[in-house]
Amino acid sequence: MSDILQDRIAAGLGRAARRLGVPTDAYRATAASMPLALRNRFLRLPVAFHIGKGFDTPAQHGAPLWQAMLDSAYTKPGDYLVQGQETWFIASQPRLLPVLCVKANRMVSFTRASVPDRVGPAAYAGMQRVALRPLLTDWPASVLISGAARSATAHLPADLPAAQWTVLLPAFSGTILRSGDRMTDDLGRAGIVISADLSDLGWRLAVREATT
Repeated sequence: MSDILQDRIAAGLGRAARRLGVPTDAYRATAASMPLALRNRFLRLPVAFHIGKGFDTPAQHGAPLWQAMLDSAYTKPGDYLVQGQETWFIASQPRLLPVLCVKANRMVSFTRASVPDRVGPAAYAGMQRVALRPLLTDWPASVLISGAARSATAHLPADLPAAQWTVLLPAFSGTILRSGDRMTDDLGRAGIVISADLSDLGWRLAVREATT
């Protein structure tokens, strides 16, 4: 009975979206790089995004959570929805409840330092260039300032305060992020993951800016 009700709700929201929504491209990642590549586009459907209970609430700074009116029979958590120049990802599709989305404002990539192989009893143990292994490449994410910037510990004249960001992005099967991973974004900034929390809504990361 609940499945029938869910289907009817999804169909009803789809009809409403055709009246209120805008044509939107849906993407589903098939690899750990470039989820918005053309090969990952699987659907075009009308979607109406809003914050709060209705469409009369304006977007607020630092509020990445939106609700989406769409026919959710064809989508699932982790899918990206691209509407013109704006991008969201579906964080949750709870049964009989609105679809929860996160608005992305940055493109991020994650890498991890690889431990160099040491072969034989006389392996060189001096300074070696650290190789960075890609984890996720060019993923739209929400990157927002979290708390006050922290001053560098050396307190040198050229030191700049290091920002801390809260980063939200979908989970991708087989890829686990953890503390110490390196993040870069499309603005050329770099940061280090200091905590990584995976929930039903995807990844919630605390990232501290890497300064030199």
